[in-house]
This record gives sequence, structure tokens and C-alpha cells, in this order.
Amino acid sequence: MPDDRELSRRDVVSAGLASAIGWTGSRSLLSAAAAEPTPGADRRQDFALDEVTIDELQGRMQSSAATARSIAEQYLARIDALDKRGPAVNAVIELNPDALAVAAHCDDERRSGRVRGPLHGIPVLIKDNIETADRLKTSGGSWALAEHVAARDSFVAERLRAAGAVILGKTNLSEWANFRSTHSSSGWSGRGGQTRNPYALDRTPSGSSSGSGTAAAANFCTIAVGTETDGSVTSPAAVAGLVGVKPTVGLIGRSGIIPISHVQDTAGPMARTVRDAAILLGVLTGVDPRDATTQASRPHSLTDYTTALDRDGLRGARIGVVRKHFTGYHAATDTVFAAALDLLRQHGATIVDPANIATAGQFDDPEFDALLYEFKTDLDRYLGSVDRMLPVHSLADVIAFNTQNAQRELQYFGQEIMEMAVKKAPLTDVKYLAVRRRNSRLAATLGIDATMNQHRLDALIAPTQGPAWLIDLVNGDPGGIVSFTGPAAVAGYPHVTVPMGFVRGLPVGLSFVGRAWTEAKLLKYAYAFEQAAPARRKPGFSVSAST
Repeated sequence: MPDDRELSRRDVVSAGLASAIGWTGSRSLLSAAAAEPTPGADRRQDFALDEVTIDELQGRMQSSAATARSIAEQYLARIDALDKRGPAVNAVIELNPDALAVAAHCDDERRSGRVRGPLHGIPVLIKDNIETADRLKTSGGSWALAEHVAARDSFVAERLRAAGAVILGKTNLSEWANFRSTHSSSGWSGRGGQTRNPYALDRTPSGSSSGSGTAAAANFCTIAVGTETDGSVTSPAAVAGLVGVKPTVGLIGRSGIIPISHVQDTAGPMARTVRDAAILLGVLTGVDPRDATTQASRPHSLTDYTTALDRDGLRGARIGVVRKHFTGYHAATDTVFAAALDLLRQHGATIVDPANIATAGQFDDPEFDALLYEFKTDLDRYLGSVDRMLPVHSLADVIAFNTQNAQRELQYFGQEIMEMAVKKAPLTDVKYLAVRRRNSRLAATLGIDATMNQHRLDALIAPTQGPAWLIDLVNGDPGGIVSFTGPAAVAGYPHVTVPMGFVRGLPVGLSFVGRAWTEAKLLKYAYAFEQAAPARRKPGFSVSAST
């Protein structure tokens, strides 16, 4: 087994870490680059709530055309029909047995004149590494935590409940947020099995927020919440035709989330429209008393990001194209991206091309090394606080559990990353401190900030990644995966992906990246792009598609 010096981050990215931690005029160009939906796609799955938005549901509840309970019932019936049977996308790991009671309570509040806000009565699914103090488990996809019932809500769950959202259940994920093996299959967990892409069932949902992406794309909920260390919100959003928001680290509290890294981890919205993502982001922001990092967000966070949305928002924007490392890897994706650039120009943006990040690639290996240190310390701290009756209370315990339960946990791939991480020294180690300082400087100060200063830019763009690859439980995710997730992830800066178009029936996304705390600006640009050339269409649950 290689040690951490022999295994470069590029190798790990190629094996799946990038997924864990990867018009008039313009409209015709996008359409030309995208094939029609794959023949044989399942057209029988029409659904009364297909592609419905938060605003539309609020209108129906306000007019008494629907209730929160009736809406929740329809989503639960949809999940029952299509998640484990029918097309069997396998996105939901567990349903909330109290969901209908919560929805009925929302209806009672509405009748009494209390509406808590735009999420009142709105069904949401959240990733199974986000704690909820109810009858749902929080397992990270692992059998080791299959009986873990949280004593307290995570900050994310607290914010959702305070806003009146209805938590329908938990979504499957790449186990331990895809920080277990160098040859993992994105979207697979021991407890949840393999999640599938609703656009082509033999293709990856990417990860690690695989279930959240598939569930939102398949219309199992109105909105979903994922988490990201490097690519775990934005990558599955891109391959599922969704809007995904990876906010500045510290904008959303991380308490009660199974960690990889206290430096890079964050929760983030996943939705079918930019407006819905903006609404959810505003609900999730705020200072978390159990997460000191959120103190820095006080002068920057908003409770309503919809105020930034503007159909004419691209006019006057200077947007830089990050070509080196992030384009040229997939010809059909490049064609769709070229059409997107034309649209941006047509709607008033100045495109600076290229505007490369000079330090890109220099922090890949150091990022992985730093994450190994942080994973050991942060996971040990988290597991040290769980119920003493559970079988694991440290990373070493997890490794031992997996070995003892190899038939369930190690049937497809191993735990090489965990075995590397458990050998790491504490976070006081001089080597770790030097690596983390260097990473932040290369990605932020000398990377995104320097590039934007040099070209006087408002945002950076590139394709989020190429179309979804084939699921391969024998070999794991393929090598050579390229995604535009690393710079923002390592810097702790915001990243918004929005549907850009299709490649042979498979969605591809366009990424907007900016400086710290510029979520509102990035959402404005993503919204203007979306309104100019809406590129999302609902999935057909095709048996197979090829690129």
C-alpha cells in the first residue's frame, strides 16, 4: 500500500476525491452542442410537482390549493415509486417518520396566521452527515454509525426547522464524504449502496453529496442540502443539472456535521433554480455558537440573497476565463462552454480570456496532505462526542470496524485514505502548519485574489467539469477527472455552479468563483445566465447514455 508521499493528490482526484471533497443565438448554440434526450428514456414519470419552485408552492399553500401535508405526501409517494423501485436511483437513505406530522403542524401555523418565511412547509432532503435530533440516524453512510441518533440538531437543521421547512429524510452519500479510499465509487456507501444519476442510471451521481443531487434533480424534494470539502456540492450539482452553492467557509455553521476538515468543510444549497438556491442560502446563514469560524461572517452574511438577483445582472461585469488546467479536457463540454461565453458577452459581460490562476496545480498535493491531518483530528473529536454505546469513537476504531465488517464495508474498495490519515501527527505539527499556510496563500492571496486583481475581475469562470462518467464498482472512479472545484475549496471562497447545457443528454455546469463573501454577486451572475438561456430539463431516468 502506498504511503502519503507516494500518493499524489492528482492520483486521488483521479480516483474520486475531486468528487468528494469534482439563446436566441446563444440558445441555438447550446442546443446544437447537446443531443436530444437518450432514446428509450422513461417518459412515464410525470409528476404534479415536477420542477416546482419554492415560490410556486408558497402560492399554492397561500391560496389553499395545497397544504404542506399534501405536498409532503406527494414527494413521499414519488420517492416510494422511483427511489428503490421503478428507475431505482437510490438517493434517499432514510425517510423521516415524523415528516407528515411536521408538515401538518406547518399547516396549523399557517391557519393561525404564522408563516415563518419562504421555506414554511417546504420539503427538504439533507445529506446523511448532518445531524438531526429526531428519529433519523446520522451515519455518514457507514454501518459503524448506523444507530447514531444525534442528541442535538446541527446548526443546519436548527436553521431549517426555525424557517418552517419539512425535513423529509436523509440522502445517501459517498461514504465518509468520499474520504476513505483512493479507488472509491462516488455515491456508494456501505449503509446506502450505490446512488445513480437520474439522467442515465449507469452513470455516476458524482459526490460526495450524491443523494442530495440526485434527489433534487429527480424531484424528490423542492430543495436539498449537501456538504463540500472540495467539490462535494458543486460536482454532483453539475452532473445532475442543478444549481449548487459552495459558500465562503464560515457563512454557514458546521456544528453537528460529520467532518473532514474544519478549514474547508461547509454545507451548501442544491436546487433546480438559482432563486431557490438563494432562498435556501439565506435561511442557512448566521453565527453558530458552536462554530467560531462563523463569527467572521457577521458583516457579510445576508438573510435574503434574492435581493441580489437581476435578469440584467451580467451587464458591466468583468468575468475571467480560467483556461489552464480547467478547459480542453473534453471537446463537447468545450463547445457548450463556448456558447455560454457568447451568451455572457451578448448580455453585457466583458470576458477576459484567458485569466488563468498562476498557482493552480501547486496546491493539489499539499491540499490532500493537509486534509489527512485535519480528518484525523476533526473526526476523532466528533466521534469522541457520540453515544458511548456506538462501536466507534475514533478514526482508529472506524478502521478496525471496517476490517471486522469487511463483507459489508470493504466489498468494493478499501480504506487507504483512512489508513494514511490515522498515522498523522496532531495539528500542532510544524509540517502541517506550514502546509496549511502555504495552501491558503497559493489558493487565495496568490491565486484567486491575485488573478482577480490583475485583470480587475468580478468573477472567474470555467466549466464545472465534464459529463458524468460510468459507474464502475470494480475499478472505482476513473483517472483523469478534471473539475474547477479546487481553487475555491482550498481558499475557502465561494463557488456557484449553474446548468450550462447538455452533452449527449448529460448535464454539464458552468462555475462562477469569486473572492470571500461574494455569494450575492456570484448568484446575480448565475441568475442572469440562467434567465437568458435556461439550460435545465428534468431527467428521463434513461437506462443508459454515452458520451
